[in-house]
Amino acid sequence: MARLRGRLPRLRVAIRALLFWSLVYGYCGLCASIHLLRLLWSIGKAPTRTFRRVAREHPPACLSDPSLGTHCYVRIKDSGLRFHYVAAGERGKPLMLLLHGFPEFWYSWRHQLREFKSEYRIVALDLRGYGETDAPSHRDNYKLDCLVTDIKDILDSLGYSKCVLVGHDWGGMIAWLIAICYPEMVMKLVVINFPHPNVFTEYILRHPVQLFKSSYYYFFQIPWFPEFMFSINDFKALKHLFTSHSTGIGKKGCRLTTEDLEAYIYVFSQPGALSGPINHYRNIFSCLPLKHHMVTTPTLLLWGEKDAFMEVEMAEVTKIYVKNYFRLTILSEASHWLQQEQPDIVNKLIWTFLKEETRKKD
Repeated sequence: MARLRGRLPRLRVAIRALLFWSLVYGYCGLCASIHLLRLLWSIGKAPTRTFRRVAREHPPACLSDPSLGTHCYVRIKDSGLRFHYVAAGERGKPLMLLLHGFPEFWYSWRHQLREFKSEYRIVALDLRGYGETDAPSHRDNYKLDCLVTDIKDILDSLGYSKCVLVGHDWGGMIAWLIAICYPEMVMKLVVINFPHPNVFTEYILRHPVQLFKSSYYYFFQIPWFPEFMFSINDFKALKHLFTSHSTGIGKKGCRLTTEDLEAYIYVFSQPGALSGPINHYRNIFSCLPLKHHMVTTPTLLLWGEKDAFMEVEMAEVTKIYVKNYFRLTILSEASHWLQQEQPDIVNKLIWTFLKEETRKKD
């Protein structure tokens, strides 16, 4: 009997692991089936249009707009990867580092690059696998610890020991992890529309609505098929994310111009350009939840209430993981693409947070 009692905790862990991975792979199969049916419907309805793709040889002019900053590259010694970023503001000023989400790249921070260059050396990075940054082919090269190390190494390469760190969506996930693993590197943390990683992990398992909203996490576990589905109909799925009534920028927001949208399609239509970004998601279930999870950095969390991918309740729960000054601002009627949709409001909130004195919680 004593031996049985000793085995019970390990048995519970094994059962929970079995249930968790059954959920992951079961939902993967369901998502794949749904997307396959959509593909077959598209082929049956308009086969020529389904496989049509416009050739895009030259980038839109907005990607070389000098008002956004200078295009730069840095090669990391340990990984050997070359990273692309756009920098504005004078060298020597405090560093503000911007981490984009999916499916975005440095250009999603265009409004912030113009705004904060007056007082910061502001750097909008293309994350590993995105845009002009190198994209390793193997999915194991996109584990969370690799992504965190990238940011640490880039900070060193830029000649800084600390920064104001700003992240949106998946970039928000990485920003949380940097603040947890290397708190001495982060003066202040700003996260847009992504909860603390542990909140996300726990919430998704308990709330079917969030499980449904995060279905793309599961769909992305499948090899090559997600990349293919994004590319059909001349990247219709990509356009849909930013422009549709259900997932796109809200009616009261600053909508993407035709050139803005073309910039996104140009970047992600390059050969192999989708595999790196989607590989970021193909390691997530083996990396969460975190063993160390407390944040000791002053933190601002901004949230669009109409986010089609993240339940707003997760924003409220996040504060229990921040053992320092924490401010949450929820913008009603705003979508997931907050810093592009409401740039004036977002910039004002960030300025206020940066300039105010923040005191640690007792």
